[in-house]
Amino acid sequence: MTRKIVLAYSGGLDTSVLLKWLQQKYDADIITVTLDVGQQEDLEKIEEKAKDLGALKHYSIDAKEEFAEKFIFPAIKANALYEDKYPVSTALSRPLIAEKLVEVAKKEKADAVAHGCSGKGNDQVRFEVSVKALAPDIEVIAPVREWNMTRDAEIKFAKENNIPIPVDVDKPYSVDQNLWGRSIECGVLEHPEIEPPEEVYEWTVSPEKAPNTPEYVTIKFEHGVPVSLNGDEMKSVDLIWSLNNIAGKHGVGRIDHIEDRLIGIKSREVYECPAATVIIDAHKDLEKLILTRHELLFKHEVDALWSTLVYNGLWIEPLRKDLDAFIDATQQYVCGKVRIKLYKGGLRVVGRSSPLSLYDLNLATYNIESRFDQSSSKGFIELWGLPTRMANVLRKLGENTYCQK
Repeated sequence: MTRKIVLAYSGGLDTSVLLKWLQQKYDADIITVTLDVGQQEDLEKIEEKAKDLGALKHYSIDAKEEFAEKFIFPAIKANALYEDKYPVSTALSRPLIAEKLVEVAKKEKADAVAHGCSGKGNDQVRFEVSVKALAPDIEVIAPVREWNMTRDAEIKFAKENNIPIPVDVDKPYSVDQNLWGRSIECGVLEHPEIEPPEEVYEWTVSPEKAPNTPEYVTIKFEHGVPVSLNGDEMKSVDLIWSLNNIAGKHGVGRIDHIEDRLIGIKSREVYECPAATVIIDAHKDLEKLILTRHELLFKHEVDALWSTLVYNGLWIEPLRKDLDAFIDATQQYVCGKVRIKLYKGGLRVVGRSSPLSLYDLNLATYNIESRFDQSSSKGFIELWGLPTRMANVLRKLGENTYCQK
């Protein structure tokens, strides 16, 4: 009986070569799967190409809404920024793709799934941990780790097997994108001392060429997630796309940083994440208006751990779900509006309001008519500083007396 392998298929040269290579190496029927997570590609052409190359069957899955509401929304609630910079855009899509691969594999009674990740990156971990957590009995095949093909050898294989070679095959950059962000690697970007050339960017204009007039946007949040933009209630996908366009027009959302990959390599990463940058900044600001000091301090630690787990491919990890329980408990109160000013590559929160705000003008104002009883501060200061004062007095007295041999 011919075995079946389910392949995560993008339609590019690499996964097209994989399709043929898997057919030949394993004498298998290949079922291809392409998820639309907002990468803005022609799914019909991808399906046609897969079938032309001999795929037994192809699945095109529109997963944009599921991606937004089941993956991006939890990331917003967690203010997810890996190493305080990267909005985990690529990392968020991988467990969803793995989940769909497993669903198709079970439906088609396939005994293996395959991906096109290299042995140097994080994605191999994200795919394989998720697949194995969901379906321990399904084999995961990673051809790129096995074949060690150079680019020239890959092109030669493609020509020998009548695989169409893209006109931009020599393009120096490797790009991955979805609704939440765009990742650009390779080429000159591998040299961290060199400024990224303008040609690598597609979603954002150069700040120098951005409009000379600032633009204001207002985001309304309910239970920690955005529900309207500039007064217009919008579906999740539409809101994110709209904000990608607006913020990108002002050069907002460019990220260039040194990143610690899970496997131990430091890499220079360049991203475009206009909507993610604005929404997370706005969400964090609204939380400061609503949550208590103690909630904020603890949530900052929780958010960092949540982001690291997701980046490291542990979306399925029970701890991530445990952290979600705490995060969701705080988010039931995070409702309100945030006004942001976009200008020349920068953004600033310039206003925020909430019916659950802990800010009280009558307490905060320096006006003499404030209802805050300033005379209470003397006793508070005495008690607050008591341990510090006692420690310093005793230690000065005992400098030449205690702890001597």
